Amino acid sequence: MGLYVGFDLHSSNTYVGIIDEQGKRIWKRKLRNDPGLISESIRPYKKDIMGIVVESTYNWYWLVDLMVEEGYEMHLANPSGIQQYSGLKHGDDEHDAFWLAEMLRLKILPEGYIYPKEQRPLRDLLRKRGHLVRLRTSLILSLQNILARNIGAKMNASHIKALKIDHVTPLLESNDDLTLAGRVSKEAIDSLTKQIRSIERVVETKMNLKRPYEFLLSLPGVGRVLGLTIMMETGPIDRFPKVGNYVSYCRKVPAARFSNNKKKGPGNRKNGNKYLSWAYAEAADHARRLDSEARTYYARKRRRTNDPIAHSALAHKLARAAYYILRDEVPFKPEKAFA
Repeated sequence: MGLYVGFDLHSSNTYVGIIDEQGKRIWKRKLRNDPGLISESIRPYKKDIMGIVVESTYNWYWLVDLMVEEGYEMHLANPSGIQQYSGLKHGDDEHDAFWLAEMLRLKILPEGYIYPKEQRPLRDLLRKRGHLVRLRTSLILSLQNILARNIGAKMNASHIKALKIDHVTPLLESNDDLTLAGRVSKEAIDSLTKQIRSIERVVETKMNLKRPYEFLLSLPGVGRVLGLTIMMETGPIDRFPKVGNYVSYCRKVPAARFSNNKKKGPGNRKNGNKYLSWAYAEAADHARRLDSEARTYYARKRRRTNDPIAHSALAHKLARAAYYILRDEVPFKPEKAFA
């Protein structure tokens, strides 16, 4: 008898539902998130379990790894692809657990990618770097606003980030309050810059350079750390059948629903990988400043639309190009990307 298991995972507990090949509910239980307790609870059914489903929540690593180590076949459910019965009047953890198991039984489960355990720490370290970069950017923008409001000065980000020379506080010395605001902002920015660089030094010592990665560095706006971020977040490129699937996963396509040529809703803009979305946005920002062909494409789009749309269009182009670079292991070809 084949059994199918659904885990509805939460921050402190997991609801477990087990069904048989006919969909009959065999066992259910709400368990605290204790590895030993969960393993022991389903062990009596182990020889009959055909597969286990865990929803791709923020904390799935430990549970999937636990079950894999115990020899179970694991499946990671993609929450954005799961459809519930539209006439459902009541839903709870029990229903969700059994519905996961039922989708696996019926072979209609929308699955996510289970990223290899040994590669996740480096990916999470790169995500932490991205988090620190975004924090630093918010502080830089705030400081630029303070300077513009109070003294009419405009300072670029590279001068603000400079560690050896403080270009900021001398401009605000006329007022004690502004001096303090400038000093604490600069100190926070400098601290984040040092932490970002420390992560980059560690990451560069662990880079396992492969052929697609080397070609990815030919993409405008992509350096060593950003290139590694893109590779780590993308995973095996063959899991994306077409370039459109990859660009959608990178959140670089418009999110909207249309019917009879009329817009019916905004669509799910959060469906996809937010880290890849950020990486290609960063690459587009660097490319339009440092690469002449990317800058020409950006300017052409900007004349017809506006800054945000032109920036998004450039990021979209870079994501499409990266797909072919990783799939075919070829360098970037600007004549194809920006024609």
